[in-house]
Amino acid sequence: MLITGSILKLIEETKKALQKAFKMKDLGELKYFLGIEFTRSTEGILMHQRKYTLELIAEVGMSAAKPASTPMDANIKLTSKQYDEHVNKNQEESDDPLTDQSTYQRLIGKLLYLNMTRQDISFSTQTLSQFLNQPKKSHMDAALRIVRYLKRQPVHGILLSSHSNNQVSAYCDADWAAFPLTRKSVTGYMIKIGESLISWKAKKQSTVSRSSAESEYRSMASTVSELVWLLGLLKEVGAEVEMPVQVYSDSKAAI
Repeated sequence: MLITGSILKLIEETKKALQKAFKMKDLGELKYFLGIEFTRSTEGILMHQRKYTLELIAEVGMSAAKPASTPMDANIKLTSKQYDEHVNKNQEESDDPLTDQSTYQRLIGKLLYLNMTRQDISFSTQTLSQFLNQPKKSHMDAALRIVRYLKRQPVHGILLSSHSNNQVSAYCDADWAAFPLTRKSVTGYMIKIGESLISWKAKKQSTVSRSSAESEYRSMASTVSELVWLLGLLKEVGAEVEMPVQVYSDSKAAI
């Protein structure tokens, strides 16, 4: 359990009250919690999953592999068995369905857990998580590329800056008609308080957009929805937020 707050006296009183009711041990300053490591410096607090990442690399046998420069090949076209049948495509022998699907499913589950501090693999993992039902060799190869990418910088994480301010800003984008079978788009956004990243997501949209402007607008709507919830949470914990909140998009048509 974590006990956190801005008033040290109140934290001490809370711990004493808990110790009277429960048998508990005070482990002191936060350093490691549920696979997440916390490193402090004058710049702020760095949240990372170095130990978890190195264990994952060793588990899949990639310790001696060459690191990848990007989490996913930009030109790769991943398809499902359903899509192959839909377009009457002859499946290559090298891209047969995996005999052991659980290996792929476990690996994607571990990569999804890494999303807590590795926003740079969010898009890749959400793409690959859509093939959990009938994964193929190409999907496994793409997942292992993410692991090789993690090997390049295992300590990469999120810096909660000590130079933060009360300005909330949001950035959103959309990948129009990204999926070949459904032609659904992908929403991507990130939200920061000052210099600190606090929320991000890459998710397939629930409906088909008939233009890039429409997909970008849906992306903005999802971002604002998340902002409304976050502003309510910040207000509840007594944090001051500078208004109005800036939302950035690269689509002039959507704006």
